[in-house]
Amino acid sequence: MVCGPPAVIVHDLPQMQAVLVLRRPVLLCSAPAAGLYMGAGWWRELLTAAAATGLSLLDCADAPGRALEALEEGLPGIILKCADAAFAAVAQIARGQNTILLSTAPPALDLALPASYRQLAAWLG
Repeated sequence: MVCGPPAVIVHDLPQMQAVLVLRRPVLLCSAPAAGLYMGAGWWRELLTAAAATGLSLLDCADAPGRALEALEEGLPGIILKCADAAFAAVAQIARGQNTILLSTAPPALDLALPASYRQLAAWLG
């Protein structure tokens, strides 16, 4: 688990911008399994478009191949929930690249949920 700023799940550029405009420490997280259906390149482009510079996590669900793609894209953080042997193999590569690799997602405010925008400022403290 990552200790640090509160986590927020974002699904698109407007949501990411809504978080970053508050200029508070935040851990940006993709939607659960977004690495499977959107891909690592999408997440990298989203971070670039929003000029996000802090830690972020792409959720690759149970797909070590997608996690390896995220490593190839140079992403700063990955969530991967897979068998121990596959996780260990990805973890070894992640360590070599100074990439955060988590087996579970941190507690997060999901901006796709109703009323989440009203809770955002309080969530970020």
